[in-house]
Amino acid sequence: MAQEPSGLVERMEHHQIAVYLGAMAAGALVGWAAPSAGPGLEHAINPVLGALLFVTFLQVPAAELLRSLRDGRFLSAALVVNFVVVPLVVAAMFVFLPADQAVRIGVLLVLLCPCVDYVIVFSGLAGGSNRRLLAVTPLLLVVQMLLLPGFLYLFMGSELADIVEVGPFIEAFLVLIVIPLVLAWALQAWAVRRPAGQKVSDAATTTMVPLMAATLFVVVASQIPKLGDSLADVAAVIPFYAAFLVVMAFVGKGIARLFRLDAPASRAVVFTGATRNSLVVLPLALAVPDTLSVAAVVVVTQTLVEVLGMVAYVRLVPRLVPTDEAAAAPTGS
Repeated sequence: MAQEPSGLVERMEHHQIAVYLGAMAAGALVGWAAPSAGPGLEHAINPVLGALLFVTFLQVPAAELLRSLRDGRFLSAALVVNFVVVPLVVAAMFVFLPADQAVRIGVLLVLLCPCVDYVIVFSGLAGGSNRRLLAVTPLLLVVQMLLLPGFLYLFMGSELADIVEVGPFIEAFLVLIVIPLVLAWALQAWAVRRPAGQKVSDAATTTMVPLMAATLFVVVASQIPKLGDSLADVAAVIPFYAAFLVVMAFVGKGIARLFRLDAPASRAVVFTGATRNSLVVLPLALAVPDTLSVAAVVVVTQTLVEVLGMVAYVRLVPRLVPTDEAAAAPTGS
């Protein structure tokens, strides 16, 4: 029988789904009850996100990146499911989305970018290969940022020039991805050489769940006041997000089978295809003109739907991809 975790950090990690849902519920309550706090909380989004990504990258061993690139089948499956299959699924859904430009840009931003943070948590809870997901995280980040402008142009066409300003996108990439990644790998190098560095690294990694909870709270509380008269438009995208989760569960399994991956790797592929990068693309949504501010709320809505969906995924994906089904399929390069 599993021992009940002791200590605050261990208990938060053990009950992290409940912690995340509680953080979002508290954020919604604060957003409705004290809307004037929204602008101040919005300024906290980038610092909290940067800290969260720093801790996430700290768990990505830089020394093993080259080795991860040699894990050919898993790497190929992760890239194909995220940057070939997902855009095709989104294209099939796109024509049915509300015609509102802000709603469409919000949906595109969030669905076209794979998650790089709590996907690792949820995949691990379902028996997925955390090590492989951690290793490919930097590559997924770089590829999505390189491809996102092109994807947006393909979907939005000439309208894109009126929506996207290059400056805020580049700033968000540098502040939220490049700087946290460089700092995390610098700390890793220090930890290898000095006991003090290892202590700092160990302490930092214990903040993962609290930082995720803080991020969800700040994001929801700051964006709820922006709903205004747009509640119907935002609510209209909820079925699309739910349908995306359902479709990607089976599509991810199919891609994993195509690349002959074992069960842990297959489950990881299912999760990386289904979970999206809402927390990281949110600053990009916030960078659009004020007339399209609903885009940020559309992005946040995806987080709410996805976290609830992940509760189901953790229980259902092990049944969808049972261990014995893929046990005979070797994985690797």
